Amino acid sequence: MYKIMTIILALLCPFVLMAQQDSAAKKANAPQDSAAKKTTIIKPYKELITTKAVTQKGLLTVHKVENKFYLEIPDSLLDRDMLIVTRIVEAAAGVRPVGDMEGYGGDWLNEKVIRFSKAVNRQLFIRKMSFSERAAEGAPGDMARAVKASNVQPVVAAFPILAYTPDSAATVIEIGEYVNGQQDIVFFDKVWTRRFNLGAQENDKSYVEAITSYPGNVEIAVVKTFPSGNYSGYLHTYTLNSSLVLLPAQVMKIRYFDRRVGLFGDAYNDYGRKRNGSEWIGIVNRWRLEPKAADVERYKRGELVEPRKPIVFYIDPATPRKWVPYLIQGVNDWQKAFEKAGFKNAIYALEAPVNDSTWSLNDARHSAIVYKASRIANASGPNVSDPRSGEILESHINWYHNLTEILHSWYFVQAGAVDPAARKRNLDDTLMGKLIRYVCSHEVGHTLGLLHNMGASNTIPVKNLRDKQWLQQNSHTPSIMDYARFNYVAQPEDSIPLASLIPVIGPYDEWAIEWGYRWLGEGMSANDEQVVMAHLAGSKIKADRRLWYAYDGLGDPRIQTEDLGDDQMTANRYGIKNLQRIMPYFPEWLKDTTDPDQNCNDATLMFRQLLTQYRRYLYHAAYYIGSRYVHDRLTREKGPIMEIVEPEKQRAAVRFLLDELFTTPQWLVEAPVAALYDVVPLRTIGSVQNEFLKLVLQPYSMNSILLAEASGKGYTLEEHLLSLKQGIWKELSAHKPITVYRRNLQKMYVQQLLPLLFRPAPGTDPQSQRKEYDFEMAIRSDLNGILKAHAREILKEVKAARPFIKDKMTSLHLAEIQEQLQAALASQKGGAADSGAAGTARAFSTETMLMPYGPEKAGLPSHSCWELPEPGGR
Repeated sequence: MYKIMTIILALLCPFVLMAQQDSAAKKANAPQDSAAKKTTIIKPYKELITTKAVTQKGLLTVHKVENKFYLEIPDSLLDRDMLIVTRIVEAAAGVRPVGDMEGYGGDWLNEKVIRFSKAVNRQLFIRKMSFSERAAEGAPGDMARAVKASNVQPVVAAFPILAYTPDSAATVIEIGEYVNGQQDIVFFDKVWTRRFNLGAQENDKSYVEAITSYPGNVEIAVVKTFPSGNYSGYLHTYTLNSSLVLLPAQVMKIRYFDRRVGLFGDAYNDYGRKRNGSEWIGIVNRWRLEPKAADVERYKRGELVEPRKPIVFYIDPATPRKWVPYLIQGVNDWQKAFEKAGFKNAIYALEAPVNDSTWSLNDARHSAIVYKASRIANASGPNVSDPRSGEILESHINWYHNLTEILHSWYFVQAGAVDPAARKRNLDDTLMGKLIRYVCSHEVGHTLGLLHNMGASNTIPVKNLRDKQWLQQNSHTPSIMDYARFNYVAQPEDSIPLASLIPVIGPYDEWAIEWGYRWLGEGMSANDEQVVMAHLAGSKIKADRRLWYAYDGLGDPRIQTEDLGDDQMTANRYGIKNLQRIMPYFPEWLKDTTDPDQNCNDATLMFRQLLTQYRRYLYHAAYYIGSRYVHDRLTREKGPIMEIVEPEKQRAAVRFLLDELFTTPQWLVEAPVAALYDVVPLRTIGSVQNEFLKLVLQPYSMNSILLAEASGKGYTLEEHLLSLKQGIWKELSAHKPITVYRRNLQKMYVQQLLPLLFRPAPGTDPQSQRKEYDFEMAIRSDLNGILKAHAREILKEVKAARPFIKDKMTSLHLAEIQEQLQAALASQKGGAADSGAAGTARAFSTETMLMPYGPEKAGLPSHSCWELPEPGGR
C-alpha cells in the first residue's frame, strides 16, 4: 500500500508543479486595473520629461524616456473623436484561421472610436464611443437630451495624470505599460484572441517597438507573444500596429441609404425623424469628395473639376513587378465613373515609396493594395469609415498570391472555347494582367462603397452576348460588381474579341458613383438631399433597366451569382456547349513539356473546375422552380412587391434539367478522356443527378408551387411532377431497355420520393410542438396527398411496362422499384424527411427586404469575392 501511494504521489508531482507554474503565469500576465492603485503625485514637467527624453511632435507629442513612453494630450483634443485602426504588420507562422483567409501581414484586426476626457480624481479616461442611437437637436421633446441621458459611453481605460506641460495646455500620461499589456482597445481584443485561438499574452516576451507621431495621427507598433489556446505549448509572436487618427471636427454630411442603389452603409436607431416612435436609419459609406473653394461655381455649372482631396491607392512594394501596371490601371479605370459625379482625376494609384522613412504601409492615413503571400485564391476590398457620417477614411485591399490560379482555371473553362490564348497550362502575362486588372477594379469598387450587384447581368438579353457589334459598345454585364465573370455565352462562330469577354466598369457602376458622390453643396441639409437623390434614382432607373440594383438573398432567381443574361436556360445551354467543346482537349492544352508527370494532374484539376461550372449552370435553372420575383419598391412606386415566376419560365427550367442532366450527359464521362481524369462515370453523373433530384423534389419548392396555385395562374405541382415523371421514367411507355445510368437515376428518384409520402396528420404527431390544425399543416397535407398520387402513377406504369421488357437488368430493376413502391404505399410509412414549418413560412418571406442596407458592412473584411463556396448558394 505504501509503495502504491508513493508511486501515485510521484506521478502527481509534475502536475502539481505545472498547475502552480500555470497559476503563477496567469498572475504575472493578468491584466492590471487601469485605474491608479494609489494616489499619484503630479510632478513638475521637467522632472518627468528629462533631458534624456527622445521627443516627437505631431498630433500628440510623444516622449521616450528610457523604457517609458509618455503622451501629451492637449486640452484642445479632449472629448474629440479619434479612430483607432489596428493591423497585423508581421504575422505568426502557422496561425491561419477562417480557412486560411486570415492571419497575414497587413490584415485588419479592428477599429474603434475613442475620446480622451479628464476625470475629477487626477485621472485621464479613455471612453469607447458608440453612435448606434441618435436624435437630432431640436427633435420633439428635446429627444436629443433623453438619448444622451441613456447613452453614457463606457470608460475603458484610466491613466494617472503625471504632469502638465509648462503652459498647462496639455496633460502628460504614460502609455507604454497600457499598450504593452493585453486589453480590448488596441491590438488583439477578446474576439480576435478567440478567433486565432490564442492564450493570455506573455508579457516578458512582448514589448513596445515604437510610438511615432505625425501631424494627423500617431502610430503605435508592438511585438506581442501568445501561447496557443489549445495548450500545445506553441508560442506565436506578432508585430502589430495601431493608428490613432483624429476624426474631422466638421463631420461630413450624411447621405441616407436608398435600397435602389447598392452602397455599403452604417445604421443607427434614430429618435428624431419619425413622427411616432423610432426607426433604423441607414447612411451610406463614401469618401469625402468636394470641389476646391475656387472651383465651386465651375462645378455647379457642370464643368469637371478636381476634388479638394483625391483618393489615392499605393501599391505594396512586395507586389511582383509584372502585375503593378495592371493594378494601377484597375484603380485608374474608376476615373471615368467619377466624371459622372463631376470630378476629374478623383482617384489614382501610385507605387508606394520605398526609401521614405515617414511613409508606412500600415499608416491609417494611406490606402493601399497589400500583397499577401498566401495560398488562398482570393481578394477583398474592405474600407474604414467614420461611423458618425459614413465617410470612408482609408482602405487596404487584400490581394492574395494564389488569386492568379483561380483566374486561370475560370478563364480556361469559361472562355477556352472562343479564345485560343486561354488554352494553356500557364496564361501569358499580358492576358493574366488583364484578368488582374478586372479583379482590381472590382475590389476598388468595394473600397469606394459599392456593394455586389448580383442582378446586373440579368438586365442584358442573351442574344446581345453573342452580338459582336453590340459588345464593342457595351460590357456583357452592366456592373463590374456582379459575379458575372467571363462571357461564357459567346460561341466560336461569333468571333467575339478578348475585350468583350472580360467585365469592365459599366453603366450601373457609373450611376452608383454619381448617386453616391454628386456634391449638392453645403447649403442643402441631408434631409433635403434625400428628397433630391430619391427623385434622381427613380427617374434614372426607370429610364434605363441596366441601372437596376438587387442584392443577393431575396430568393429572386434573377439575382444569382456566376450567371449571365436575362434567360439562364438559354444562356447556360450555350455554356454547356462550350464545356463539351473544350473537354476533349484538356490533355493537349495543359501539356507541360518540361514536366510530363504533371499533365494528368493538371487535367484532373481542370476537369473538377469544369464539373463545378457545369453544376453552376444547373443551379441557375433549378432556382426558377417554385420561386418568385421580388421588387424592392418605394411606397410611392406602383406595382407589386412580389410576383410568381412565370409558368413558362418554370417549365423551361424543368426542361433544361431533364435535357442537360437527367438525360444522361454522356459527354461528361466519355472515354478515353474521362479515364485521364480519375473519373468513375456512374459515380460522377449519379452524384450530380442526386444533388438536383433533391432540389426538384424538395418540400420548400413544392410548398411554394402549391402556394402559388392559389392565384390560378401559377405553375402547378401536378404539372411539375408529371414533367419529371415523363422525363425520368420515359422508357416505361416506350418499353425500351434502361441503361445503368438511367436505372441509377430512377432508383435515386424513388429514394428521394418515398420519405416525403407520409407524415403525421396535422396536430397528431406526439413529438411535434404543433397541436392545432393550421395553415402550414394544411399545405403539408395537400403535398402529401399529391405525392402519394404521383407514386401510385409511377407504380402503375412500372407494372404495365414489366411484361413487355425483354432486357434482364431492366426487368430486375423494375421489379425492385415495384416492390419498394408497393411496400411504402401499403405500410403508410415513407421515412423521416419533413418539410418543416420553416419551409412553408420562408416560401414567400419578405423579411430580408426590411434590412435598411445590404448584407455587407463597411469596415469589415468583405466576404470572399473570388474563392467561392461550392455551387448551390446564390
